[in-house]
Amino acid sequence: MLEGLRSWAVGNDGDILRPTGKNLRTLNPTVTTPSTLEFAWWGYLVNGAPASFASINTRSERLAASKGPLPERAIVPVSFWREMQKPSRVWHHFTAPEDGLLTLAAVTRPGRAADGTEYTCYSIVMQPAARHLEHVHDRMPLLISPGFTEEWLTTESPGGGLIDAAIAAATPVNELIRVTATRDEKSAKGSDQLF
Repeated sequence: MLEGLRSWAVGNDGDILRPTGKNLRTLNPTVTTPSTLEFAWWGYLVNGAPASFASINTRSERLAASKGPLPERAIVPVSFWREMQKPSRVWHHFTAPEDGLLTLAAVTRPGRAADGTEYTCYSIVMQPAARHLEHVHDRMPLLISPGFTEEWLTTESPGGGLIDAAIAAATPVNELIRVTATRDEKSAKGSDQLF
């Protein structure tokens, strides 16, 4: 799996993960089982086209309110995520200690492009930001802690219980996240994640 991630990073020339669209077919690495790496479309496809509604992120609260099982799930490995602080329009990078790998929770569903090609589509699960980060942005990705990986990917428990457990497991990881501001033009292009 790590070799697959390294190969993707080399082929992607260090560029950031971006939501996939009709003109940008950059498929991003996701982990769909504890031992499976799959390249997936960031955002949902509906009737052969990118969704007309916001689909690159999904609120944890909406998933937690679900009475039944959650949709299929994945983990998106990244080295950082970033957010723009408003109204200053300054980009901030969020990283793990020693620039370690972060694993973001995602929900998936099948999709089909206009040419009939089938893709796994995903949406990053977002939760309220940890207190030491909320001065930059009020939301942050739901981070999957190393000990919670298999449960996130395989459990069939009701949605609310699984989301609550994932948030609780992520709390110690959230507290270690560092944030730095940058005005670097290259880092301010694109979207939220970089592997």
